[in-house]
Amino acid sequence: MGFLDKLKGKSGDIKEKAADAVDKHGDKIGDGLDKTKDFVDDKTGGKLGSKGDAAVDKAKDALDKLDGKNDDIR
Repeated sequence: MGFLDKLKGKSGDIKEKAADAVDKHGDKIGDGLDKTKDFVDDKTGGKLGSKGDAAVDKAKDALDKLDGKNDDIR
């Protein structure tokens, strides 16, 4: 069994652990993403604009869908 075969076998465990973390701490994760976007926007002089908002929304959606439900991150 090669390295990639071992990695494929563990990917389900990693996804499950990530989904559990999002379930437990979704509000904190969402706040962190918003604060990070605001920080980067501030440091770049507002160059992110709506692109930063769109990126944060996509990240929140992707994390929220890890468990198959859309209920963890606002």
